[in-house]
Amino acid sequence: MPQVAGFIRQVVKETERMVSHFFKGGGEAEETPTHLESPVTAMERGHGSGNGVRYGFGAMQGWRVEMEDAHTIVPSLLGVGLERWAFFAVFDGHAGSKVARYCAQHLLGQVTSNADFARGGGGGEVSVEAVKGGIRTGFLQIDSHMHKQWAGAGADRSGSTVVAIMLSPDRIYFINCGDSRAVLSRGGRACFYTEDHKPFLPCEQERIQRAGGTVTLQRVNGSLAVSRALGDFSFKGAEWRDQTEQLVSPEPEVFEIPRSADDQFVILACDGVWDTISNEDLCRFVRSRLQLTTDLEEVCSQVVHLCLYKGSRDNMSIILICFPDAPRVSEEAIRREAELDTYIEQIVTESFNHQLEEGESNLFYVMQELSLGQIPNLPPGGGLASKRDLIINIYKRLKEEYKTANSRDSDESR
Repeated sequence: MPQVAGFIRQVVKETERMVSHFFKGGGEAEETPTHLESPVTAMERGHGSGNGVRYGFGAMQGWRVEMEDAHTIVPSLLGVGLERWAFFAVFDGHAGSKVARYCAQHLLGQVTSNADFARGGGGGEVSVEAVKGGIRTGFLQIDSHMHKQWAGAGADRSGSTVVAIMLSPDRIYFINCGDSRAVLSRGGRACFYTEDHKPFLPCEQERIQRAGGTVTLQRVNGSLAVSRALGDFSFKGAEWRDQTEQLVSPEPEVFEIPRSADDQFVILACDGVWDTISNEDLCRFVRSRLQLTTDLEEVCSQVVHLCLYKGSRDNMSIILICFPDAPRVSEEAIRREAELDTYIEQIVTESFNHQLEEGESNLFYVMQELSLGQIPNLPPGGGLASKRDLIINIYKRLKEEYKTANSRDSDESR
């Protein structure tokens, strides 16, 4: 059922986008395509550690014609007297990548250098309210700066959502502007997550209507699917209204949570990930992968591929930040995973051979047969989709072996 629900969400999202195009007078055909005929699956990956946490990163262009995501990873805020602090952010661009890339380079500097943030003092003594106020001010400042810098004819029309965390020695500051999302796993469950800023939420819809706009097809003026973002300056032209009271607001929500010894990890990801998997399912999947490997790049890569196979049609970016209490590699978990892989190989081989007896093999029917069967101990939260690469590799090997054997038999018959 979760896979069906994810597929339905994708269909709804794509339908809304197409209807929105008609609503704006786009005609029967789009001026420029938004998706490719096949996905770009090359991964951008990275990992590191600092200040007592480990992190991994993964990003894929996927089906989109352009990679519009960007990210910031700063394990230690050395230049501002906060060596024991860290900052991680994912920027999900839309209508272009310019805003996302600019903010990935400059947003943190705007936050840590403004007077509101500095008012709390340095050396790790910044007050909670100063941090929250400084983050808000930094967002408004960078948005205003971009607006002035890129105003005029032919101005850039792109925008970007932002989801981030700022880690102090004793607190986690969750920062959200848009529909990317952060989730905290604590004590074996998803205990906190940011709320997506969607136009149909009552508080967002009220602001949009006060600014003279409408929410149509669950979008701002039938066009934009998020109600808060940096950039998107065509939605910020109401001069009689405050910067935070425009159709689309650049104001972030900031949540502060004391750190706990039970903290396991934080996931930051764009909506291309969350469109296909729930908060709890992704946390369950990540926990299961952390019992198999310490390679956080690999875990992020598996998440992105899982979401691709579950039907994501968007760019996908994820940062995984692991605390000391994150799940550790388990020999028992490794054994169970090996047994599962062996069982899947057996089923694929039997299906492949059965198809050959009736004619020609087909990967689609192999996958269909697997999906209809009861396979024990599939990865929690990931299911059969998380084993698609394994299934494809087994199938390719079987086809190659069959081709080689046929070729050898043909040579011998001559």
